[in-house]
Amino acid sequence: MIVLISSLFIFLAIGVPIAYSLGLSTAIYFLIFNSELLNVMPQMLFAGMDSYTLIALPLFILMGQLMNESKITSRLIEFCLIFVGKIRGGLGLVNVISSMLFGGISGSSVSDTASIGSILIPEMKKRGYPEDYAAGLTVASSTMGMIIPPSIPMVLFAVTAQESVGRLFLGGVIPGILVGTFQLLITIWLSKKNSYPREDKNFSFNKILIMTAKNSYILFMPFFVVGSVIFGIATATESAALGVFYSLIIGGFLIKSLNRKKIFNALKSSVLTSAKIMIIIAFSKIFIWVLAYERIPDGLSAIITDLGFHPTGMLFLFIIIILISGTFIDVSPAILLLTPVFLPSIIEMGISPILFGVVLVIGLAVGACTPPVGNCLNVCSIITGLSIGRIFKGAAPFLVANIITLVLVAIFPNIVIWLPTIIMN
Repeated sequence: MIVLISSLFIFLAIGVPIAYSLGLSTAIYFLIFNSELLNVMPQMLFAGMDSYTLIALPLFILMGQLMNESKITSRLIEFCLIFVGKIRGGLGLVNVISSMLFGGISGSSVSDTASIGSILIPEMKKRGYPEDYAAGLTVASSTMGMIIPPSIPMVLFAVTAQESVGRLFLGGVIPGILVGTFQLLITIWLSKKNSYPREDKNFSFNKILIMTAKNSYILFMPFFVVGSVIFGIATATESAALGVFYSLIIGGFLIKSLNRKKIFNALKSSVLTSAKIMIIIAFSKIFIWVLAYERIPDGLSAIITDLGFHPTGMLFLFIIIILISGTFIDVSPAILLLTPVFLPSIIEMGISPILFGVVLVIGLAVGACTPPVGNCLNVCSIITGLSIGRIFKGAAPFLVANIITLVLVAIFPNIVIWLPTIIMN
C-alpha cells in the first residue's frame, strides 16, 4: 500500500491528471505485487462506468448548461433586486441569493461562478465595489451549487456509497440555506463597515407579485426536479432527463433565448465535462478495488474504533481531513477516493451515511474555492483576470459561513437528518 499511495502522490505532484495518476499507481501495484491480476484492469474500467444511476450525472450537467445558455441569470438577478436593492451593499446580497436560486437549478458551483460572475462582477465593479470583494463573494456563494439540491456531487456520492439520492438531496436543503444565511449576514456586515452603495430600486408588493409570476417557471424548476425524486415519481436519472426537457421548454419556448447554436454549445460542454468525470470514475474504481482487495477500509475502521472517539469528535476529525484533501484534490475524485476509505468507519460508529455525505460535500465545496486546485477560483480568474490569491483573499470571509455550518452539522446532526426522516420514512 505504501507503493500504491506514494506513487499516486508522486504522479499528482509532477502534474499528471488525477484520472491517469490513479490508473498508473494501480498499474504499478499490479506489476510489482499481483501481475496475474492485470487482466482485471480493463474489466474494472468498464464496470466503474456501468451504472444506470450514473446516467443522471451527464443529464444534470446538460440541464445546468442549457439553463446557463438560456441566460436566466440576469432574470434571477432582476428578481432578487426587488427584495434587497435598498439595503446597503444590495448587489452583494443579490449575488448570494442568486447563487442560492441558480445553485438549486444548475447543481454545479462552477456553472454558478461562470454565469453569475460574468454578469455581476463587472456590474459590481462599475457601481464602486472592490473587484476582489465582488470576485471573492461570487466564488464563495457559488459553493451552494454543490449543497442545495439538485447537486451533482451528491449524486456522485450516492452512487459511490449506494445511498438514496433523494435522501441526500433533502439532507442538503437546511445546510445550504444556513450557508446562504450566514453569507448574507457577513455581506451586510462588510457592506456597512465599508459603506458599499445602495441600489435605487423601489420595493412594492405589486412589483413582487408581478416579478414572481414572471419568473415562476424558473423558480419552480428545482422543486420539479428534486420533488420528482423525493416523492417517488421518478428515479434520479429520470428526474435529470425531465430537467433537461424542462430546460429546453423554458429556454426555447418561454424565454425564447435558446437556438440551435446554443443547444449545440450546451451539448458540447456537457459531453466534455461528463467525459472528464467519467474517466475519473473509471480509474478510481480500479484504485478502490485494490484498496478493498488489501482490506484497507476494514483495517482503518478497526484502528478508528480502537481509538475510542465519540461520533461527534470523529466527525470533526473527518471534517479536518476533508478540508485538507479539498485543497489538493478536485471534488469528484475526492468523493470517489474518500468515500470508500472512510464510509465503513462511519457506519461502524453509528454515524448516518447521509450525514457523512452532506459533510463531505460541504467540506469539498470549500476546497473548490481554495488554492491551489479550486476550480471555482480558476473559473473566476479567467472571468476577471485577477490572480487566484486575490480572489481567495476576497472569498475567505464568506467561506467562514461554510465552516460554521460544518461545525453546526457535526454538533447537531438533525440539521441534516431531520428533513429526510420526516419526508421519506
